Amino acid sequence: MLHFNFAMGKGPASAPPRIANKKARFHFEILDKFEAGIALTGSEVKSLRAGKASLAEAFALIRDGEVFLRDCNISPYPMAGYAQHKATRERKLLLHRREIRKLVNKVTQRGLTLVPLSMYFNDRGLVKVIIALARGKTHGDKRSDIKKREQKRDMDRAMRRR
Repeated sequence: MLHFNFAMGKGPASAPPRIANKKARFHFEILDKFEAGIALTGSEVKSLRAGKASLAEAFALIRDGEVFLRDCNISPYPMAGYAQHKATRERKLLLHRREIRKLVNKVTQRGLTLVPLSMYFNDRGLVKVIIALARGKTHGDKRSDIKKREQKRDMDRAMRRR
C-alpha cells in the first residue's frame, strides 16, 4: 500500500543566517564582547534574512556618544523598488549609555579597536550585532597561533590512529 504525504505549506522553517566575521579572531585578540542592536531599514532586514551581508572589512567607531558600524556591506534587496538602501552606509548601533562610556574609556586610553564578530536574528526576530573590544595582533602572534593550531591538529590525528 502506498502512502503519499501532501503537506500543505512549506517545510520546516529554517533559521535565519548568522553572518560572521571569520577573520576577526585571526587578526585581533578579543578582550571583551558586547551585544548591540542595530538601526536598519526594511530592505536591509530582507537582505540579511537572505544572508546577503559581509562583515569582512567592518569596524565600529564612537562619535558624539553614539556607536556606528562602518563598512558593513549589506547587499541591496532586489525587490525593494524605490526604497533601496546604500550597501555600505553607516549604521547606528544601539547600546546602553553606560556600555558606551565603558567603551569610550577603553578605546581612547588603551588604543583598542571595536570589531564586529557576528550579526544574527534573536528569538524575537531583531537583528543583533556582537562587537568585540580587540587589540590587533602582530605578525609574530599570528604565526604562533598557526603553529599551535597545527600542533593540535597533529595531536588529534595521532590520537585517532591509536
